[in-house]
Amino acid sequence: MSEEKEINSATMTPNKDILSPELPVSCPPSQFHSPSFSRSPLLYSENAETPKSKTPGTPRISLTPKLLSPLATPLRKALRLTKFDPQDAWLPISESRNGNKYYAAFHTLCSGIGIQALILPIAFTYLGWAWGLISLTMTFMWQLYTLWILIQLHESTETGKRDRLGKLLALFPIFYLSAGTCVALIIVGGSTLKVFYQIVCNTTCSAKPLTTVEWYLVFTCAAVVLSQLPNLNSIAGVSLVGAITAVGYCTLIWVVSVVAGRLPAVSYNPVTDNTEIKRISDVLNALGIIAFAFRGHNLILEIQATMPSSEKHPSKVPMWKGVKVAYGIIAMCLFPLAIGGYWAYGQMIPADGGILSALYAYHSQDVSRSVLGLIFLLVTINALSSFQIYGMPVFDGIESIYTSRNNKPCPWWLRAIFRIFFGFLCFFVAVATPFLGSLAGLIGGITLPATLAYPCFMWVKIKKPKQHSGMWWLNWGLGTLGVALSGLVSAAGLYVVIETGIRVSFFHPQ
Repeated sequence: MSEEKEINSATMTPNKDILSPELPVSCPPSQFHSPSFSRSPLLYSENAETPKSKTPGTPRISLTPKLLSPLATPLRKALRLTKFDPQDAWLPISESRNGNKYYAAFHTLCSGIGIQALILPIAFTYLGWAWGLISLTMTFMWQLYTLWILIQLHESTETGKRDRLGKLLALFPIFYLSAGTCVALIIVGGSTLKVFYQIVCNTTCSAKPLTTVEWYLVFTCAAVVLSQLPNLNSIAGVSLVGAITAVGYCTLIWVVSVVAGRLPAVSYNPVTDNTEIKRISDVLNALGIIAFAFRGHNLILEIQATMPSSEKHPSKVPMWKGVKVAYGIIAMCLFPLAIGGYWAYGQMIPADGGILSALYAYHSQDVSRSVLGLIFLLVTINALSSFQIYGMPVFDGIESIYTSRNNKPCPWWLRAIFRIFFGFLCFFVAVATPFLGSLAGLIGGITLPATLAYPCFMWVKIKKPKQHSGMWWLNWGLGTLGVALSGLVSAAGLYVVIETGIRVSFFHPQ
């Protein structure tokens, strides 16, 4: 009888240590199974043991009160299944977790709009007005949906098996996009610096002008200096500058082109060829160019990983708010740029430079030099800013190898060496392959799954929607279509390169 009374009294007045245990984790259960392409902030282990306290605590009551079961069960499950990884506090992406919706908007806008938008009018030369607008609109909506999927899955509580093949399939296009974009930014940034110098100096400068390689080197040195900022949140101001300059030069380019008027004898008939295979490959290559314009998905999960989160206030809420604002601005830049550029230049847009080359080629004499100089200066500043955010996943991956092997944070001098090495490695690749911009269709096809296919398959794998339901059919259909399009667009891009040829000039940038 006395034992029963003790148990009943414990049930009526539960111990405070049971109601409010000290959790050995720093993030809510909503982040336990983050589907991030990169390293997960919390390690998942089914056999993980809860750390033993040095001080004796109140013994656990074996008979859990029924009233506390809904609260106690998930807490005990969380303590049993998760363990904090201290190495995350040593790495550039996850060492600072004070981001907010404004930071998310800055980073998303800086990474989501940039130099790839300048070649959008080229796709219209093969698709025409109707199919060009339809393709651009459908691709924008498709990638916005997959973007929503990634944000929702970042803090999913469902478990999912992560195999090595899936990790490799995801990491290849992501690091390929990050490093490849940094190389392309050096090519574009150095080239625009050269043109900016020519516009400003004109014939008044007596000094010998720098070569293209030397302008690449100037841009790389500036990018390497900026890359010494420690983590992703520390470059929020840089991303804000990049976002402002991107919106500025996109708006200036299409406004100046439209105000200057259409070129004489401009034609809007889609470019056609005698053979059916060539026409199909041109259309698919144009779709690859459009897909390449939306290549910011590989940074979304990293941006969200810098935001604080709790069960009451998950990071997906402010993240989605920032993304909606950013992509609203992106739409207001990309659509006028593509439509206005195609209206002004039609089929006369240079295939290797896009609307920026068309503006300089056709209007360098009748447009104010100050306006032209401002446009090229904004492009250069945006390229410098974008280099930082696209290089951050590579910096994080390099430092994670060091911290996992040595179990200590990377010292500041070694971190600086890593980033300098990466910057000048990109410089070497840029000098070796200055024709990289001519492969936009092929590059867009290779990286298309990371944008349009993988998120759909992740939703099916992690959320496990009911078979043959609406979401099941939607994600399987979009994912399969994305993989099929990737194969077709990649093949078409390769065919165009082989058939038409590109000016391959290794180590001879023009």
